[in-house]
Amino acid sequence: MNLKEIIWQPPPPQWIKYNTDGASTPTTSTCGGIFRNSNAEFLCVFASKTDMASAFSAELCGFMTAIEIADARGWRNMWIESDSMLVVNAYKSSNLVPWSLSNRWFNCIKLAGHMNIIVSHIFREGNHCADRLVNVGLNLDRLTLWNDTLLLLKITLNLTGLVNPSIGLYLVREVLV
Repeated sequence: MNLKEIIWQPPPPQWIKYNTDGASTPTTSTCGGIFRNSNAEFLCVFASKTDMASAFSAELCGFMTAIEIADARGWRNMWIESDSMLVVNAYKSSNLVPWSLSNRWFNCIKLAGHMNIIVSHIFREGNHCADRLVNVGLNLDRLTLWNDTLLLLKITLNLTGLVNPSIGLYLVREVLV
């Protein structure tokens, strides 16, 4: 049995890292995400009910919302991390995107053409904050953006001892490989 340490890493200087997640239940779907700078400081978070038919579509909505927010805020160096390999692969090959999302997807790809973007996979153990935001989205009726840390995140992270105020937020989990 091997253990692999999963560590969230901050982006390089002048870059913003966005972690996204999405989920679907039989009755609804949601997405959420968190933006942090190279000092691992929170810039903003969002959550939204998406009413998509699948977890993959909800994950794509989180990805697209990130690009739309980044464009609106003038952020041009984005590192997008998802725990969905399908989303990572969709960025490389748009033919994976469901037809119902294709117009919005291509608009976001056009916006992304004016940005420097890295898209990578992170194991779900390193995507804890975005996962929590998905749960917040279950209680919302529209896209909600916070420019400060959510109380839910503060409580969750303080209880699990994953906050180091001197260096920002680093999530560490161990998983079996």
